[in-house]
Amino acid sequence: MKNNSNTMVIFGGTGDLTHRKLIPALYQLDINGFLPEGLNVISVGRKYKTTEEYRNELRESVRKYSSRSFTEELFNDLAQRVEYFTLDFDSQKDYDSLSEFLNKREKEGKPENRLFYLAVSPDYFGKIVDSCEASGITAGSGWRRLVIEKPFGKDLESATALNASISRVFPEKSIYRIDHYVAKEMIQNIMMLRFQNSIFESIWNRSHIDNVQITVLEKEGVGTRGGYYDHTGATRDMVQNHLLQLLAITAMEPPRSLDPDDVRDEKVRVFQALKDCTAECPEGNLLFGQYEGYRSEDKVPKDSMTETLVAAKVQIDNDRWRGVPFYLLTGKALRNKTAQVTIEFRKMASLASDIKQEPNILEIKIQPDEGITLHLSVKKPGVIDEMVQAEMDYCQSCLYLFNSPDSYEKLILDAMTGDSTRFTRWDELELTWSYIDSILRHAKDNVVPSGYGIGSDGPDELDTFIKSGSGKWWYRNRTSQYEYNL
Repeated sequence: MKNNSNTMVIFGGTGDLTHRKLIPALYQLDINGFLPEGLNVISVGRKYKTTEEYRNELRESVRKYSSRSFTEELFNDLAQRVEYFTLDFDSQKDYDSLSEFLNKREKEGKPENRLFYLAVSPDYFGKIVDSCEASGITAGSGWRRLVIEKPFGKDLESATALNASISRVFPEKSIYRIDHYVAKEMIQNIMMLRFQNSIFESIWNRSHIDNVQITVLEKEGVGTRGGYYDHTGATRDMVQNHLLQLLAITAMEPPRSLDPDDVRDEKVRVFQALKDCTAECPEGNLLFGQYEGYRSEDKVPKDSMTETLVAAKVQIDNDRWRGVPFYLLTGKALRNKTAQVTIEFRKMASLASDIKQEPNILEIKIQPDEGITLHLSVKKPGVIDEMVQAEMDYCQSCLYLFNSPDSYEKLILDAMTGDSTRFTRWDELELTWSYIDSILRHAKDNVVPSGYGIGSDGPDELDTFIKSGSGKWWYRNRTSQYEYNL
């Protein structure tokens, strides 16, 4: 991987993201031999400390947060690649010093490629990019790539302004907008399941599928994020990125190839085909909820109307999916933490009116356990004709003992190798924000959050939200790891 050798410059080197995700991911990549030869890391932070002090802090973070066992020898192999640099984000002089530091190291033989990772608040994105350009940090003969974290704005207007501030310096092909959810192993498996198995792709359409359910649920409340969350809500926090990306991967047409732009072009076509929710959200197609006690959370106003749960019926106006509802559901403080995509197929015409028949169900389970289960109708042994459900189960968590790569491992490696498939392109972001803005405009005057108890299944209205097919949320049948009530 010599061509991918680079200097990874992390702005926000002392922050939570770096300690919990980025450095442990690098450690795990190093264990498996995936780090590019010659990779070195410059962690930039505002607090003064020596490199040795910083490495000691990283040691404790890797011990605590890495999914792999800690060994001093393996950590030292990574630690010797890491240096700390003190920088005030508002001081152009400090950026000039960083530029000199990087140039000096490259003259001594360090890689000329630079990967900039902004592990900071979006408020600093424009400032850091402008200052890096002014100091010459973004110039040079090697490649230059920028990785940024969500949130990418709070609406289309702010996202457009944010994009303008960074695209002035970095071309679109060099901007890597992370949605870590898209890199989860089972989400990536959706494409393989569809496009590498003819039995599924041939029936992956409105003629055979009754409805699609995409659910991402959490047991925890907002915790210490009350101040941030109350200005965001579940629609912006989860639907705009994670759930709509899941929808696009599930609904997209087969791409011409696995080239990053071919894949993302197909996702864009899905977003372009979403029906305008301003006109297509009659009563019953959108539900907001707020858990009891939310208004008592830290930094949450006592009269807050922010939604902590959202359910939406989404329609895709194209030949493959016209008339098939996609039900999106996400929320906090619910009974179970679970994420899955559920495909409910249309029932076959029954051969006998007295035989009870359930639909075929395909469940793609993302968390907490990973796997795929196909539910089939078979005859129950006996002298009378009676149908029962049988399961064809692929338990990835059982086979690989929950050792799926961390999302950040894949995303960091992809950024280093120049594979942008799992990153969000600007036109995707522009379309999803436009769609979310239309939902929130409609909700502002028409939707009041319904209350629901902590640890419940959500508002009572959720029980009758699904009007298609069997009329129920299939995730609720997932009572525990690989146990079902059908």
